[in-house]
Amino acid sequence: MSMSVSLSLIIQATKKGARHAAPARTSARNGHLLRWLVSLGGLGLFCVAIVDSSVIPLPLPGSTDLLLLLLTAHRGATVPSAIMLASCAFAGSMIGGYLSWQAGHKGGEVALKRYVPQRFLARITGWVEKYGGLSSGVAAILPPPIPLTPFLLAAGALGVTRGKFLISYGVARAIRYGLLAWLGITYGRHIVTVWMRDLKGWSSTILWVYAGLVVIGIAYGVWKYRQGRQKSASVPTPAEDLA
Repeated sequence: MSMSVSLSLIIQATKKGARHAAPARTSARNGHLLRWLVSLGGLGLFCVAIVDSSVIPLPLPGSTDLLLLLLTAHRGATVPSAIMLASCAFAGSMIGGYLSWQAGHKGGEVALKRYVPQRFLARITGWVEKYGGLSSGVAAILPPPIPLTPFLLAAGALGVTRGKFLISYGVARAIRYGLLAWLGITYGRHIVTVWMRDLKGWSSTILWVYAGLVVIGIAYGVWKYRQGRQKSASVPTPAEDLA
């Protein structure tokens, strides 16, 4: 009788331990993934920001915003580190944005037709022709799903000067990333805590999907960009241009 009671207690304790072990394992996986994303740090944020503002498409709009919020919401983040992270996002976005402007400046209407969907082309070019460099600033500060790259390409293709473009775009990006860093350091930790607590089984999946989309998007964008360059190089030069 004593042995039966002991076995019953052991089985109950094992079941109870198993129930607590599953959430612990899930929490550990989520924590490892969060630490991996956070380990990207300023360098990873800088690289994502370059791609996010360039002609290379990312499947997840606002990837730089999400990563900046995640990094500044981490419990080890401080105000100086948040400023540093916002600066990394700003610097990367300026490089990517300038490359997009340069692509439009050199490619003209050909670049617009290649990278801008036809359904948006007339509206975007109309905005840029009417408001000039201000249109790039407005697009750079508005959240997704407002498309950014088409405005940058149009600014270059339609003659917005480099100085006006950089000032308007730079001011907008500085405001955007400064505000996001402040939100992350002020409210982000609470949001991440609630997210990890309430989503539990889904948070790991969401994070993995996000990380996977960024990697796949960068690889696809680089491939598409190289394909475009190869097609451009294969187009024969007209005889009158050679004369």
